[in-house]
Amino acid sequence: MKSPIPNAPGRAAPPADAPTVRLTASSGGRRIGELDALRGLALCGILFVNIGQILYLRSIVDLQKLPIPHTLDMFVQQRFFPVFSLLFGVGFGIFLGNASQRTARPRVVLLRRLLVLVAFGILHHLLQPGEALLPYAVFGLAVLLPMSFLPWQANLPVGLALVVAPLTFTSGGMLLIPGLLLTGFALAQSGLPGKLQDLGWQLAAVFAVSAVASVGALVVQEQNPLNAGFSSASATAGLLMAVAYSTGLFLVLRTPARRVLSPVLEPLGKMALTNYVTATLLILPFGHLLEMWESTKWELLLAMAAGIILVQVLWSRWWLARFQYGPLEWVWRCATWWRVVDFRRRPRPFSSAADQLRRGS
Repeated sequence: MKSPIPNAPGRAAPPADAPTVRLTASSGGRRIGELDALRGLALCGILFVNIGQILYLRSIVDLQKLPIPHTLDMFVQQRFFPVFSLLFGVGFGIFLGNASQRTARPRVVLLRRLLVLVAFGILHHLLQPGEALLPYAVFGLAVLLPMSFLPWQANLPVGLALVVAPLTFTSGGMLLIPGLLLTGFALAQSGLPGKLQDLGWQLAAVFAVSAVASVGALVVQEQNPLNAGFSSASATAGLLMAVAYSTGLFLVLRTPARRVLSPVLEPLGKMALTNYVTATLLILPFGHLLEMWESTKWELLLAMAAGIILVQVLWSRWWLARFQYGPLEWVWRCATWWRVVDFRRRPRPFSSAADQLRRGS
């Protein structure tokens, strides 16, 4: 692969082992706003599930599912975790593609990135045993690194097969992570994230098919509501609804609603690692303070989730107005590249009207 800027000073020539990637939309560090918004939406959904798991809220009383957890089982549980997992794979694919333009050993940098995520995951696991960062890192090391030598045409079918197999023979859960990571990675290799703006009827078609299929899958899941979250039916419904939620959001972001949704969801997504971890740090003390531990106070769960989301939206917007990366994202970046990265936002130089006139502006 030839460098897009031949003989550019300070740019290392891409190595012979560089992955097959076409990530023009993310070149130069430009983020893809739709992916940040989707990541932010996934964080919101995961929060409603994590609070109940962290505080061990009881959802079944007298062999009956309580109304709020039943509703969450239908529309939230297992619906946003696949999105979050897929986006981690997309992120790793975009990262490796960009790293191949900056260093002669991009996979060494990716290895370091995954090892740092292992450390984050271990620390977070002490507070939340069901957390996802450690599995992402472990499966990233075991699956993504070796498969990164293959093109997307090979990785995509393998990734999809690794998703279908757990859905067919198990209840999904953590076993879906390798397939979702690899599928997301292959999509990044193919350059699809950078082409989202060019997809119109394709997104609408996928949304329509997945929405209709989700209705049928929900009907099947509701045949055994007490087993939701632990059955192949609920995992399948979750994956179909994850596709519908994702494509639906992309379509909504093409309407005037984007002016309202993007300022809320994109900052959450840009600071996904920080917000994911700090949510746990908020859930534990406030859960004990409100005596939610092993209770059935699901109304308080809804209020706590809404409060945490509001705080994190305001906090993320305030922080990103001053810094380029979230706090944990900055640590992750520094450790990945093994150097201190300046993450302050530099003020734009003031340009007076007279200066603009002199320049012919």
